[in-house]
Amino acid sequence: MVSNRITVSLDEPANEALDSLVEETGSKQSEVVRQALQFYAENLSAAQEGRDVRLEEYHRMLSKGEHVMLDIDFLHAILNYVEDEDGDPPQEFFDHVDSVSEYHAKEYEDRFNDIGELLDWMSLCGFLTVRQSDDTTYHVVFPSRQVRWFMMRFIQKSVVDLPFDIEIEQGVSKVIVSEK
Repeated sequence: MVSNRITVSLDEPANEALDSLVEETGSKQSEVVRQALQFYAENLSAAQEGRDVRLEEYHRMLSKGEHVMLDIDFLHAILNYVEDEDGDPPQEFFDHVDSVSEYHAKEYEDRFNDIGELLDWMSLCGFLTVRQSDDTTYHVVFPSRQVRWFMMRFIQKSVVDLPFDIEIEQGVSKVIVSEK
């Protein structure tokens, strides 16, 4: 193994970060720096692209228990379970979904300035895939029919307090959402 000694000058934030990592890990400074350098090399493209504020926010919600990771098969199983023989959920299920949507409408009121921001957020959460076709129009694809009706109901109910209206055009396998 080749050993290469280097001397590095640290500014105050970097020095505090190093001290914190040494204390948290119980490792020596040199080991922490080696691990940090290796991690940086393995994640260079992510580091060069800069911080993704949305991903940081989602990480915060996951770590605080506000959101959970859910296997898509579990979501489908839940949505399939609530359907009756005609493929429709009972009103009680709609009432619960609408209650959650109304809460989010209040939460979203100061958070999203346009429908694109909201759809990007939902895309990050894994409920849909979105592609912007012009300034105010988005093509939205869902992983299944059940997720589609579930999320479209949620979207329609959660945007009521936002400073814009939306128009929805249902296609065969995707939905076009436009801001009016």
